[in-house]
Amino acid sequence: MSVTCMEENRCLTASLSGELDHHRAREVMEELDRQIDAALPRKLTLDLAGLTFTDSSGIAVVLRTFRRMRQLQGSMAVVNAPEQARRVFQAAGLDKLVPFEPDVKSNPGG
Repeated sequence: MSVTCMEENRCLTASLSGELDHHRAREVMEELDRQIDAALPRKLTLDLAGLTFTDSSGIAVVLRTFRRMRQLQGSMAVVNAPEQARRVFQAAGLDKLVPFEPDVKSNPGG
């Protein structure tokens, strides 16, 4: 599991890749917290294009990150959620709370 972040104009994009399960959820949350604390973004985009699997631990990661952004009076959206992850999040009703945007292609440099 890896977390790759890019920040520009107080917009942070965090790309997750690999398996997000209970073994890795804590380290992902800690890394997201570090990145958010460093950038203090107004908007966080959580890009899940590289996610190969998630279980209920992924729900906790998304929810905690969403709450952290709200504490900062910022916004958050999830993009490129693979079908398996989308089903897990929808089953929990997470898509009713956190914005899930249509799939986007990453476009480095604008």
